[in-house]
Amino acid sequence: MKILISDDDDICRDMLVEMLSRAGYDVTSAADGAEAWELLQSHAFSVLISDWEMPGFSGPELCRRIRDDFDNGYIYSILLTGRDSSDDLVAGLQAGADAFISKPVTSSELLAQLQAAERIVSLETREVAIFALARLAESRDQETGEHLERVRNYARLIAQELAASGNYTDQIDTEFVRLLYLTSPLHDIGKVGIPDQVLLKPGRLTKEEMFVMQQHTRIGADTLDAALARFPKVRFLSMARDIAASHHERWDGTGYPDRIAREAIPLCARIVSVADVYDALTTKRCYKPAYAHETAVEIVRAGAGTQFDPVIVEAFARIHERIRGINLRFQAPSEEVPAKSCVEPIVDSESGNPSTNTRDAVLTRR
Repeated sequence: MKILISDDDDICRDMLVEMLSRAGYDVTSAADGAEAWELLQSHAFSVLISDWEMPGFSGPELCRRIRDDFDNGYIYSILLTGRDSSDDLVAGLQAGADAFISKPVTSSELLAQLQAAERIVSLETREVAIFALARLAESRDQETGEHLERVRNYARLIAQELAASGNYTDQIDTEFVRLLYLTSPLHDIGKVGIPDQVLLKPGRLTKEEMFVMQQHTRIGADTLDAALARFPKVRFLSMARDIAASHHERWDGTGYPDRIAREAIPLCARIVSVADVYDALTTKRCYKPAYAHETAVEIVRAGAGTQFDPVIVEAFARIHERIRGINLRFQAPSEEVPAKSCVEPIVDSESGNPSTNTRDAVLTRR
């Protein structure tokens, strides 16, 4: 593993470099958080070992930047600190730290923590396999890997904002956010079982075709249920199954496949639903143009309390500019239509009758 050490104490930093180099690790060091952040942008590290208090920004702030703004794979973060209060430990965990080591650092404790880090980092191969599987499903839908990247990053930001604002803190922790980021690309894995004449149809779907399209939720859930039956204690499979099954359910109980409502819909699926609809609205598809960010935000807001969990919509609205940043980062520029062009006659996803609800058009195909 490649390890980055960040500490403004020259003696402590040199001691750690010597200790880990002798143990056979590839070690790089930084004198403060700012230098460490620059190195993280240009080099591939598996583990960060950082002092808590440093000039520029602290160890927890460095962890937070990695979790919020870093897209180059998972980095196991260890904070070195003389702090031992529960409030400090909670603050470090909320920032995204994986482990803590009290100063003065002993060789045995540090090497034991790195053995744990190696086990966690090795799971990245699992993440690559999951993303590749999701990408295979998306390839039939004429989508790109960027769709998966956007949705997983939107979902992570929304979950982090919910936790930061004190919402659903009984469910959202660092592990929840990590698993949501890992499993959200599997939301449409069931599309592998949808016939091409429906999945790739350029025009609007008939009522019968919409029913066929809706089966992708059951196909995805059944596929992941089979994996869960073999590995029932694997948490990421459970979350992936909930997302695949329920990301088209609606807050008011009129969604599919099971017409469950409100908190009966798993939180992970409620978050992915908002992320997925926003992405569908702002992306050009074979059956629709791309809508402007502002228009998509207003459409999502209009769905609060009917289609979407209103608390999640509020969180989405507070960070919509950061959402836009992800949209621009992972999407090639495309022509957007103005807001006045968004309302057009379409077929309602439930009745098959004419409708003027743009969201219904997206819901039938996303």
